[in-house]
Amino acid sequence: MSPDDKTDDQTSIADLIHEEDEDLTGFQWDDGLVLIVFWALAFVVFLQFFTRYVLNDSLGWTEEIARFLLVTVTFLGVVMAVRRESQIAVELAFRWLSRPMRKALQYFIDLVSIGFYGVMGYLCAQVAARTQQKMVSIDFPKSSIYWFICACFAAMTFYALVAFWRHLRTGSSRLIDPETAKAVGPSL
Repeated sequence: MSPDDKTDDQTSIADLIHEEDEDLTGFQWDDGLVLIVFWALAFVVFLQFFTRYVLNDSLGWTEEIARFLLVTVTFLGVVMAVRRESQIAVELAFRWLSRPMRKALQYFIDLVSIGFYGVMGYLCAQVAARTQQKMVSIDFPKSSIYWFICACFAAMTFYALVAFWRHLRTGSSRLIDPETAKAVGPSL
C-alpha cells in the first residue's frame, strides 16, 4: 500500500465522519435541561427496577420521583416544541387550501395557542397557590411542581407570541408555505 493510498483512505474516512454530523443549530441551552431531566428519570427508573426485582427490597420514593420527573420532561419538551414550532399539526388539509386561507388559518391557530397556553398557565398558578400538601415520600411541597408547570406554560405563551409576531411580520410559516419551509421548522 503506497502512502498516497493511505492518504486517500484517511480522506474518505474523514469525509464519512463529516457526512454524519448532525445539524444542531436549532438547539439552545434550555434544550439541555430536557436531556438532563430525562437521564435523571432513566436513572431513577433503573434504580426502582433494580431494587424491586434484583434486591427484592423496593425504595419507596423512586415511584413518586419518577412520576414527577416524567411530568417535568413532558413540559420541558413541550416548551422546546413550541419554541421550534414543531407541534403536531394536520398538514394534509393545508395543502388543499389557498394561500390566503392557509395564512388566516395559521393566524387563528397562533391566537388559539396563545390563549390556551395563557389560560392554562393562569389556572395552574391558581392550583399551585392553593396546594399545601407535601409529597408522600419526601418532604417537598407539591405546589413547586405546579409552579414549575405554570412557568412552562408562561414560556410556551412567550414562544407562541414570538412565533405569531414572526408569522405576522414575514407573512409565512411552515404551514402557510410548506414547500419553502425547513423540515424541522424555524428556531428562535
